[in-house]
Amino acid sequence: MSDDLDRLLRIMARLRDPERGCEWDTAQDFSTIAPYTIEEAYEVADAIERSDMEDLRGELGDLLFQVVFHARMAEEAGHFAFCDVAKTIADKMEARHPHIFGDEGGVMEEGRWEDLKAAEREAAGTKGALDGVALALPALLRAQKLQKRAARHGFDWPDVTGPRDKVLEEIEELAEATSGEIEEEAGDFLFAAVNLVRAYGVDAEGALRAANAKFERRFRAMEELAGGDFAERDLDAQEALWQEVKRREKTGL
Repeated sequence: MSDDLDRLLRIMARLRDPERGCEWDTAQDFSTIAPYTIEEAYEVADAIERSDMEDLRGELGDLLFQVVFHARMAEEAGHFAFCDVAKTIADKMEARHPHIFGDEGGVMEEGRWEDLKAAEREAAGTKGALDGVALALPALLRAQKLQKRAARHGFDWPDVTGPRDKVLEEIEELAEATSGEIEEEAGDFLFAAVNLVRAYGVDAEGALRAANAKFERRFRAMEELAGGDFAERDLDAQEALWQEVKRREKTGL
């Protein structure tokens, strides 16, 4: 494995060589590569969702290449190298698992993981409770993380009643919003919906991904039942197809 990793690092160095490298690779910087890094992470998740291990192997390689790419650019700028990246995550994992690598016994105490992460943020100079929640996260996932951070500092409802009422309130405000207010009110509604889902102990990002997959599956099934003229049918006919697809799912037909 070490030989393969060394080979990959050498390939990256050659691609970035100012004289003998690839003109596309040498023209890149952190900001231009970042979108590809995010895309590759999603493709890893997609392969996992499809249980395609052959594809997962390739996508993990693509994601590793992104790490190598960023590390190479950092090394060229004199910041750090790939070995420093590996050392940093190794040190972090050992520090975050004192019950495995330290002397705290074999069981992680409840809340200990978050305490350790909070200590890391404090050591890094973060001050506010919401510091360190990445801006580049998908909006739904970031909303959930912001809410969890706030909840750890006591800013949370004690049960689902509060967030449920807030969702109903936001629905009313969205319905009454002017054209200049509607985007803000729509955002407030979505944020409140994430909070309600979180109150039920459900991961909002995962739940929406599952809902997306279900809708896509059912819509494709409707198109198949329609036999090619789905778009020409009126809404009542399309709804009838939707209900038929749901019935078939329930009965296993």
